[in-house]
Amino acid sequence: MALQNPPSGTVTFLFTDIEGSTTIAQQFPTQWEIVRARHHALLHQAMQAHNGYVFQIVGDAFCVAFHTSTAAVNAAILAQQLFLQEKWDTSPLRVRVGIHTGIAQATAMDSVSGGYMGFSTMARVQRVMSAAHGGQILLSHATAELVRDELSQEISLRDMGEHKLKGLLRSERLWQVVAPQLPQDFPPLETLDVMPSNLPSPPNRLVGRTQQLEQVKQRLAQTRLLTLLGPGGTGKTRLALQAAHDLLVDFEDRVYFVDLASSRDSNAVLSAIGRTLGVRESSDKPLLNELKEQINHTKMLSLLDNFEQVTVAAPTMVELLRDCPELKLLVTSRAALHVRDEYVFPVPPLTLPQFEPRNLSIEQLAQSEAVQLFIERAQTVKPNFALTPDNAPAVAEICARLDGLPLAIELATARLNVFTAQALAERLGNRLKLLRGGARDLPERQQTLRDTIDWSYELLEAREQDLFKLLAVFSGATIEAVEATVSNLERFAEFDVIEGVGSLVDNSLIRHQEDSGGEARLRMLETIREFATARLEEDTTFLIPLPI
Repeated sequence: MALQNPPSGTVTFLFTDIEGSTTIAQQFPTQWEIVRARHHALLHQAMQAHNGYVFQIVGDAFCVAFHTSTAAVNAAILAQQLFLQEKWDTSPLRVRVGIHTGIAQATAMDSVSGGYMGFSTMARVQRVMSAAHGGQILLSHATAELVRDELSQEISLRDMGEHKLKGLLRSERLWQVVAPQLPQDFPPLETLDVMPSNLPSPPNRLVGRTQQLEQVKQRLAQTRLLTLLGPGGTGKTRLALQAAHDLLVDFEDRVYFVDLASSRDSNAVLSAIGRTLGVRESSDKPLLNELKEQINHTKMLSLLDNFEQVTVAAPTMVELLRDCPELKLLVTSRAALHVRDEYVFPVPPLTLPQFEPRNLSIEQLAQSEAVQLFIERAQTVKPNFALTPDNAPAVAEICARLDGLPLAIELATARLNVFTAQALAERLGNRLKLLRGGARDLPERQQTLRDTIDWSYELLEAREQDLFKLLAVFSGATIEAVEATVSNLERFAEFDVIEGVGSLVDNSLIRHQEDSGGEARLRMLETIREFATARLEEDTTFLIPLPI
């Protein structure tokens, strides 16, 4: 019988649900309703024995309020004992229980609140219960403090430590009730602390990118295949890592990082994913099928890093997405995948000072993302580094000449152990030669700016490489100008210029940009153009007419 005066003010709530109820219902369809009714009867018996107020039942989940924390714990123990003693027609029911004490007000009964107002308290007890396993009783720290000295001698509390719970800003110290006749040992709690994720910890704070970060997360909510596209050194991986970390709570089953830098074909991509997930190819089943079975309906986000050299594997990824409906892929690449349902998100360089640096104050310059990154990374080399009236113009010039590329800026700041900012700016005439010696734990291709661009260059076909070198002689060419130049060169016989330009755009080596007259032109970042020029000068067989 329900209480005439439900608890209000400081209330102890007890929430339950049956572990694996959906599976049991499918395995025993004819017995399920009888078993569920018996479950309800036993819970009602235990709750009423300790004056619990059952205010809402949703499916097999009970929501119960108590005047005292001790009554709630004793009711939970009795319920678990009754479940263990029962002879079930199905597999034994394993019920998880969470208890938390907080502020809530009893209200008129309705289908939404069930008769209580107090969202924060209700959300916390729900999360405490969700962390438990079937047969386990978990208490929040608030409840544990209240009952510690009130329980009988044979009942104790086991400290389960601090845990991050989904959707809650403040972590919770959890306690397990240990009582006679009840199991005591369970797997690790189902909290974010033990979430199966191999995401690398971000190496440093993400500077800028506030707008892009929110856009990436919003887009991932709407699409299942998102490609972060940009040239080498633009910060695609760092942005993707931050987005993946921010989305951990939305993918509570799996968030995985898969490095494809050493992969070269579809099989190697599948093998890399399989190693990450702990899936091996069996003798009688292809690895793709093994992965589909492993992932199945698991809610998962996979970050596939460095996809540019294995775009041939893109159709296989589409097949994986088709058969794993809860899987999403976040891809970083210098080349688009060109498959159905792909959403391409171009990652731009960091923002630069909008006006002539000499006309801006230090505060205005510091609003530029590129300058912010320069300052922060410079302080790792020289802890006392600060933007001053003397060095601010040089810092702004360095950032502009490096096109706002994060990798280039980081390589430049590493040279501050030798040069001042002013001296560094003066030496940027040959930036590819100067910017060497990145962090030793970076991939080899990222330890110099030249190697980073060369990584993309080597992915091109031979005549696409020739076209890339040719474009270095233009400061901004129209398609027509490029076609006219190419038509005079024998090495480009029967070469489709439009396809070649498209490949360079796809590989983030050139970009379309409208001039002041609204005419589309092909342009390169200056750092990339310097690389292309050096390659052109090295090729003694490449004789070209004057640019148009």
